[in-house]
Amino acid sequence: MPIIVNVDVVLAQRKMKLKDLAEAIGITVQNLSILKTGKARAIRFSTLEAICRHLDCQPADILEYRPDDTAAS
Repeated sequence: MPIIVNVDVVLAQRKMKLKDLAEAIGITVQNLSILKTGKARAIRFSTLEAICRHLDCQPADILEYRPDDTAAS
């Protein structure tokens, strides 16, 4: 998938654990882990907003687009 989720990178920069972020924004560790590993198919804007607010970052710090060279145009 050409969308890369960098939650783990931002968490490492903030020296924060996934569990602490999950508790702070009110979602389960399992759901945040699914997002972190790139297995999520969607993210609610309210969840993205909560993550960005708590980590003091921009959505572009969390989500990255990398074109898939094998996909047909």
